[in-house]
Amino acid sequence: MNGILVVDKPTGITSQIVISAVRKVTGERRVGHCGTLDPLASGVLPVMVGKATKACEFLMDHEKTYTASIRLGVTTDSEDITGQVLTTHDGPLPSFAEFRAAAETFVGEIEQVPPMYSALKQNGQKLVDLARQGITVERAPRKVIIHSIRAYEQDGEFLLDVHCSRGTYIRTLCAELGRILGCGACMSALRRTSVGQFSVAQSIPLESMRTYSPEQAEEALIPLEKLFTHLPEATLPPFFARLYGNGERIALEKLRSAFPQEAQKEQLYRVYTPDGRFTLGEVTEWNGKPVFGAKIFF
Repeated sequence: MNGILVVDKPTGITSQIVISAVRKVTGERRVGHCGTLDPLASGVLPVMVGKATKACEFLMDHEKTYTASIRLGVTTDSEDITGQVLTTHDGPLPSFAEFRAAAETFVGEIEQVPPMYSALKQNGQKLVDLARQGITVERAPRKVIIHSIRAYEQDGEFLLDVHCSRGTYIRTLCAELGRILGCGACMSALRRTSVGQFSVAQSIPLESMRTYSPEQAEEALIPLEKLFTHLPEATLPPFFARLYGNGERIALEKLRSAFPQEAQKEQLYRVYTPDGRFTLGEVTEWNGKPVFGAKIFF
């Protein structure tokens, strides 16, 4: 089996449990997810099956959307409600109007310091493992982009809909929002509603997927090519297509007619080899000249 299963992960379990469930249903050992969801979080978890595992790095770069619930007046060491409480606010909490105004200031490019309770590694060790030992280390801030943010109130609870770039920590965003408001805050719930083109609407609840037969799982797989429909397709002449399929790099000057527009360096292209294999091609440089070759074969 080769393709993508979009699973709706429930709260209370790790992303690795989803991977184990997909392996059991499909019988395929090559399974990986794109973008970990913590046990507290639910929602869209794209799972790559078979040869599609080679494409994980590409899906990781896609934009994401989330819905987060925020608890004002409380800070924790993990920046979410599961952590150890550090401070509680003694006094009136901000109004919704103040909350919304503060949230809207985050739109655009911002810097975030990754939380200690994260899977990032420093000197070969995960930050979360150090945090559990009571160790805090310096972390360099990273630039992320908040494309949009919508604050709203529901049943007395303050929530955020966030559209953001890769690498954005929503709980860090919540904690920073609390700092700006002067009362402190932590994330109380999180649901990922989309990863790139994959949304909750097309995801399969984990418990439903557990009941699938291998045939049902195979039918539910999204073809890997769907992940790259936004890329231009390069159609190579038969002779050069065979060379390309054998892993050869071809001088770009010989392939001008193969591209839908002028070929750009480091631009990825969808390419099919004569035997039907789907690949990603890329313009690079060889001996000082631009060449075209396969970046990855699926």
